[in-house]
Amino acid sequence: MTISRRGMLGSAAALGLLTACGSNTGRDGGDDGGGGSGPKLSHWYHQYGEQGTEQAVKKYAAAYDKARVSVQWRPGNYDQQTAAALLTKSGPDVFEVNGPTLDQIQGKQVVDLTDLFEGVKDDFNQAVLAPKTYDGKIWGIPQVVDMQMLYYRKSLLEDAGVEPPRTMDELVDAAQKLTDKKVKGLFLGNDAGAGVLGGTPLLAAGLELVTEDGGVGFDDPAAARTLGKLHRLYADKALLLGAPADWSDPSAFLQGLTAMQWSGLWALPAVQKALGDDFGVLPFPKDGARGRPAVPVGAYAAAVSTRTAHEQAAKDYLKWLWIERTDYQEDFALSYGFHIPARISLAKKAAKLRTGAAADAVRFTTDHGFAQPLLWTPAAQTAYQDALNRIIKDGANPDSELKTVVRKVSAELDRVKSK
Repeated sequence: MTISRRGMLGSAAALGLLTACGSNTGRDGGDDGGGGSGPKLSHWYHQYGEQGTEQAVKKYAAAYDKARVSVQWRPGNYDQQTAAALLTKSGPDVFEVNGPTLDQIQGKQVVDLTDLFEGVKDDFNQAVLAPKTYDGKIWGIPQVVDMQMLYYRKSLLEDAGVEPPRTMDELVDAAQKLTDKKVKGLFLGNDAGAGVLGGTPLLAAGLELVTEDGGVGFDDPAAARTLGKLHRLYADKALLLGAPADWSDPSAFLQGLTAMQWSGLWALPAVQKALGDDFGVLPFPKDGARGRPAVPVGAYAAAVSTRTAHEQAAKDYLKWLWIERTDYQEDFALSYGFHIPARISLAKKAAKLRTGAAADAVRFTTDHGFAQPLLWTPAAQTAYQDALNRIIKDGANPDSELKTVVRKVSAELDRVKSK
């Protein structure tokens, strides 16, 4: 089944082996979908799994009449391809990016797009706009929002006398009560949640990954307390492990292997089709007195390369596509897979998102959404992820593990801020 448009939200998982560009260098190759006059622009996209997406973006490009837009559909390891191409003059003029990354911004590889947001900045989901913002400037236009949430089977909870969990303690207790010989209480992924949850439990404890002033945001006893509860779920054998498909696919939930599952909004149509009204959705539950519900979100963005020979034309095109053409933005989000438009006004009025669990998902994203901050680098992520895995599965001491992570992340933050 097709999973998230972002792939695994919040991760930097490779999309495959790097494919050689050969003579197809971007600006001179690909599908010349633009029917207009003016400069020729190359627009790169990663290869989506949802049927019809490629045809849609080529249709959008063909409708633009102020430039000749050539759409490049890029299979393989897209992030690696674009990182290499941005260092050359043969790369894209405009491109889709899981970022832009801090290295791309600090390396002056992307154009400042702040002026395109005049009058509409507040209409963009602020959780996904924040990681596109650095030094007070906006470097990419969020395209759609992907989010994750907790699915639960109403009938199974009712039969067990369990209320939908609103706190971390309630989640642990519910998972225990819902577990029997045939059904596990909760599915967080085949690795017990270490890969998918990331910093979500820390946000649920009222903490942050990185503070506003660029410091470590989880040097707090609440972090160890919360992560220790994840180990309790594992130790109590209340978690489904070894499922035929991982967390991004709802099949374990649909087959009755688990009463609750962490997955993404993209799974909602399949869940609705199979279960009708026999399910509900929740944000990740809060933990502790300072806690708050937490909903991880992410968004690919459209950006402009500083190596383009047509910077203003490229900016004008992206403004037309991702700010002015709201009909295309809604179509892109909801006609090919299931996603939330990055514009709050569009998310509120889209018919497919106005009722039921879909409306709940929009509300969760607006009220509780958070994205990995721009300063949260791959090195910081790896240090934290390795510790989280040891805490959950090996029962490692959360306090000592987190002290080590805090030291490593603090050093990494100092490094990137000094650039």
